[in-house]
Formats: sequence, structure tokens, C-alpha cells
Amino acid sequence: MTDSIAPTPKRISVALCTYNGERFLSAQLESFAAQTRLPDELVACDDGSTDGTLSILRDFAKRAPFPVRIERNPATLRSTKNFEKAILLCQGDLIATSDQDDVWLPEKLALSEAEFVRNERVGLVFTNAELVDEDSRATGSRLWDAIHFSRAARRRVRDGRAFEVLLRQWLVTGATMMFRADLREFVLPIPENWIHDAWISFLVGAMAPFAGVERSTILYRQHPTQQIGAKKLTWKEIYRLAREQGPEYFRLEHDRFILARARLGRLSARLEDPRFLALVERKIVHQARRLAIAESPSRPRRILWGLGELLRGGYSRFSPRWSHVIQDVFL
Repeated sequence: MTDSIAPTPKRISVALCTYNGERFLSAQLESFAAQTRLPDELVACDDGSTDGTLSILRDFAKRAPFPVRIERNPATLRSTKNFEKAILLCQGDLIATSDQDDVWLPEKLALSEAEFVRNERVGLVFTNAELVDEDSRATGSRLWDAIHFSRAARRRVRDGRAFEVLLRQWLVTGATMMFRADLREFVLPIPENWIHDAWISFLVGAMAPFAGVERSTILYRQHPTQQIGAKKLTWKEIYRLAREQGPEYFRLEHDRFILARARLGRLSARLEDPRFLALVERKIVHQARRLAIAESPSRPRRILWGLGELLRGGYSRFSPRWSHVIQDVFL
């Protein structure tokens, strides 16, 4: 009988980015120290805070049960490039990215690590989260519901079809994300017009399977000063946002996927499926058509073009909801 070989233990790095985060940072740091599976290191990159953020980090580093590296940027990098720097500095085999204003539940790292142990091909793990307000009070909503991550989409991710879902919608929140460090060389650098978690998840999703953990692993704080949140919107708020999405929004989305296509083209030998490049090309065409609709001053032309794209299947394949055709044509 051949003895089974135990998987090689993995080192976990936490990449934390901070900027004037003194109000919530202590609670986040304490939640790192309360993990049932402690990180092997914390890399904190501060983007020029002028409040007590650095003092809080330095005090925590003195008593943390794991090494803490603190880097203060000499010039402001902003969120995406600050995360890029923190990720580059991580020395672990697995990298968990973290915001400064949440609270991790005790088994966050253990649950994510278990997915990599279960399947060594997994490139990225993401989890659900409980949405709380700025005073840590439960809102009664969970992250996956707020971002409309449907049961059908969850099933596609479980079936190894995460890239198809990523072509339609934003899926992975950086605050819940962990990915393999050996994929870092392929996803960095991150284009400045992308958000770090969207870019990393899209590139990794083209190269390796995903694992989604239904269980909530963080208290995801929603407050007025955060860069990106996941508040569950009312119909009135959805309508207002739809009215605000003009040509600039669609041009940005189009340009982002042009950059993604270029990077994936250089990584073609590593793609899970060579057809992914053709799918990205179709996504770009869809975004170009939505941009043309948004830029047209003619309502009849917008209706004609929108219905044409609907019949071609562009909205059902490459937009979060097919009903976006109504937004494009009438709002």
C-alpha cells in the first residue's frame, strides 16, 4: 500500500492597503490576529495617510502574532497601484487582499485555504460576506445577493465556467479574495483604469478554476467614504444610476477589455480554453455597440441598434442582465 502524500503547507500573505483609515483600521487588524488560521505575514502599504493610520499599524506590528511589514508610499499611488505594490511585496504562496475598513470573521483564511488544499488547480477563491453599516450593524443583506450573483451563475462557477460569468458581471470582491502567488507574474502590472480585484479575477479566471465559498467570511462595511461598496440598491437608486451611465462609462468598459484582450493574447498558452480570446473579442464588440447606442442622439436609431444587439444575443451573453437593453435605449 502506498502512503498518501500530504499537500505541502502553504504560506499565506495578507496584502492590506490603507489611506486615512484610523476610524475602522483597529477592528480590522484585530480580526487578522483572531483568525483560526493565522496569516504568515501582513504587508501593509499606506498611501500617504495624514491621520493616525500609521501609528495604529506600528502599534499593531509590535504585538501581532505574525510578521508585519509596513510600507509608506513616498507619493500617492491610489488604490489600484497601491494594491499592486502590496501584492508584489508579499512572500507567501497564497495572497489574500484586504481593505482597511472591514472585519474578518475568525475562519476566513482557513475556509479559503481549504479550497486550495481540496483542489490544487484552483487559482482563486472568493467568498460571501455580511453587509453591515458604518457602526457594524447588520443590514440584513449579503454580498452575493447585493451584486446579483444568481444561483444559476453560482452553478456555472461550480461547474468550472467562471470565465463566462466574468464576461457578464463583476463577481469577486477583493475583500473576500485569495489567489495563488504563482499567478502574480501574469496579472501584474494592473492597468490604472481597472480596479485591482476585477482585473486579477478576470485574468486568473482565464487561466485557472475558481472556488466560491457560500459562507460569509467578513463583515463588509458600507459607509459614505469607501471607494466601492456593495449596497443593495432600491429600484429608485438603480434608475438614478442607469441615468448617470453615459458614453464615458461605456467607453471605459470598452477600453478596459481592450487591455484585457492584449494581456490574454500574451498568455494564450496558459488559458484554460483557447476559445476565451474569441469570447473576449465578442465582449469588446458588445461594449462598442453599447457605446455607439449611448453616443447616438437619435432615439429611433438607439432602438434599432439596441434591438439588433438583443437579437444577436449580446445582452444575454455579455451584460449582467438582458434588460440592460431597456436602459441603453430609453434612459
